[in-house]
Amino acid sequence: METKRDSELVEEREYVEAWAEAETRLIEVCTRSGVAWTVLRPTLIYAEGRDGNVSRIARLIQRLKFMPLAGEGLGLRQPVHAQDLAIGAINAAASPLAANRIYAVPGTDTVTYREMVGRIFDGLKLPRRIVSMPLALWRLAFFVGRPFIKTANVAMASRMGKDMTFDPAPAIADFDWKPRPFYPNFYPEGRRPL
Repeated sequence: METKRDSELVEEREYVEAWAEAETRLIEVCTRSGVAWTVLRPTLIYAEGRDGNVSRIARLIQRLKFMPLAGEGLGLRQPVHAQDLAIGAINAAASPLAANRIYAVPGTDTVTYREMVGRIFDGLKLPRRIVSMPLALWRLAFFVGRPFIKTANVAMASRMGKDMTFDPAPAIADFDWKPRPFYPNFYPEGRRPL
């Protein structure tokens, strides 16, 4: 919610505003009803082959055999696995310290966007082929390739250089938040490739 509040895309800003309003209403209803609540705000959620973030990048890499970045891709990220988020939600629900609080729940590793993409290449067992290009050229390439990447948007370019990090300390202290390091594996034994 925090990272897209100032998006250049109106629809993203509207989505964030609606999400914030829904969160506020839920908290108000719970408070009036005497029900404890906890809000978890995860960072970039991934689950190899089953998410709309890391797996979308992985599919693009498989299709192109390289990954174009707008600029150097030095914005910081803290990817969090969906399984760790589920475990964290159970732990938060069981912790009296987490009642009536809002928590950032980032992943353990803080990596640049470039390194995140590099680790996606590693998880696909492919050599890292990351191509940096000026923002204007990336945007032009995006508009030309738009029919082939339907779930992407042009605002993704400017976010590649933006830090999107949050402090896990309160979640660690209150409900033992312990997500795994970011080393996605798209081909574990027994699972089909993307």
